Amino acid sequence: MNPVVVAEDVAKRYGETVALDGASLSIDAGEVFALIGPNGAGKTTLVRALTGTVSPDSGSVSVLGTAPADVDASRLGVLPQSFSPPDRLSARELLAYYASLYPESRDPDTVLAEVGLADSAETWYENLSGGQQRRACVGSTLLNDPDVLVLDEPTTGIDPAGRRTIHRLIEDLAADGTTVLLTTHDMAEAERLADRVGLLADGTVLDVGSPAALVDRHAGSDRLVVDLAETETDTESPMTAADLVATARETLPNRIERDRSRLVVHDVDPTDIGSVADDLSTAGIEYTGLRWTEPGLEAVYYALADAETDAVTGGPESVAGEASVTSNPPISDVGGGRP
Repeated sequence: MNPVVVAEDVAKRYGETVALDGASLSIDAGEVFALIGPNGAGKTTLVRALTGTVSPDSGSVSVLGTAPADVDASRLGVLPQSFSPPDRLSARELLAYYASLYPESRDPDTVLAEVGLADSAETWYENLSGGQQRRACVGSTLLNDPDVLVLDEPTTGIDPAGRRTIHRLIEDLAADGTTVLLTTHDMAEAERLADRVGLLADGTVLDVGSPAALVDRHAGSDRLVVDLAETETDTESPMTAADLVATARETLPNRIERDRSRLVVHDVDPTDIGSVADDLSTAGIEYTGLRWTEPGLEAVYYALADAETDAVTGGPESVAGEASVTSNPPISDVGGGRP
């Protein structure tokens, strides 16, 4: 299959600031591709390069087989991160205005219904909530029924119900053959929508793959988080942190990490939770709770971003990404190496 969106070794500087440093990606027809990365990673600059509003200093970009500036406007829909349409138009008037820019367009009322604004069609844009305004902006990109849809953080400021509406809409568009490139800080959104994900850090695409493939490659294993009981201060020989880790490692074949009042036992299948808990109790390790977690894209995000930082600074690799799925403080390795 020939890709319809391509960036090859794209570089862009703004004075001394490097926005893109050899970024490359390709997106196939009908694919939903999510671009994730920290603020300042270069996501918006790459989107602008792919939509023809920024010229790369070097490298090449193409959309639908041609330079972005030469793409037929009726085949491309673009939602920038910042978009400020006229305030004193109703939602219906706003979409009707954008529909009038194309020789052939979709019915504005149909699009309003698709983005969940049918009941707010007569409300001025300035009187819509922030989330409703963003949905109206998403709707404005759909009026030309584009072959390629580029959405820069489309659900920013939208409530959960509105996000669900936009998610379903993107899924339906992709099912009908629309190619979608979106940027997002919402890892759950990327996992739900994207066929493939690209992680951008420091202006470079570090890796690309399906959410599951990226998790397998970078995020580590399923793990059991063990909330430890407090050590009695009047005990004659309290078990120290090092003792806890050493005892757990002698008891279990799994990789063990500890941070403050937690042990993290890696490579634990859900069916093995009971036996792991029994082994820890038999070894004299007291705990107050158990939580089984599996890594997701958030862990990939931290793992790859940390690795890129280490490549620049020469510092050691962090394990914070492995702990991110537990929504607790980062885990620091105590003794023993990682695989």
